[in-house]
Amino acid sequence: MKVLSSAKRVEIPQGVSVEVSGKRVRVSGPLGTVEKDFSHAKNIDIRPEDGAVVVEVFNATKKDYATLGTVAAHIKNMIEGVTRGYRYKLKIVYAHFPMTVKVEGNKVIIENFLGERGKRYAEILPGVKVRVEKDEVFVEGVDKDAVAQTAANIHLATHLRGDKAHSPHGREGAGPGILDGIYLYAVEHIR
Repeated sequence: MKVLSSAKRVEIPQGVSVEVSGKRVRVSGPLGTVEKDFSHAKNIDIRPEDGAVVVEVFNATKKDYATLGTVAAHIKNMIEGVTRGYRYKLKIVYAHFPMTVKVEGNKVIIENFLGERGKRYAEILPGVKVRVEKDEVFVEGVDKDAVAQTAANIHLATHLRGDKAHSPHGREGAGPGILDGIYLYAVEHIR
């Protein structure tokens, strides 16, 4: 099935400016600037049009039509990010060995996870701020993709793989197993 022509409009609110050059979109607002390149979307046209950004596709396959909605949603998230921002909250959970989590440069350092002597590291992407307060980690920024990926990096740094993922104390398959880790529990806007 082919769709002859389809378009989606993303409205631009007051105080936000959008620049489109080819398939590169730059959104600036009160909280900052986000820039994304959509050159991977081959059949998609992006253009500004009186107070909105129009994302359009001609003679589209199902995949092109799906990509149209994805690109429009990304631009909407960019606009929302520069006006309201994103905050991901993660909870530090441990049963016996107290974990120490701290931020140094562009890395989150996790110490004493399950009593391990080594440190675990999680990368902080550019444009993202991470702060630790007691047993909570706050990940904030204007780029939703970068904020979400940083939160995922922190979560996956404490993810158990292989034999360690089994339940402790010989209770194979019974009981909750090892619950220690850093888990996402809330997604909200800064403003």
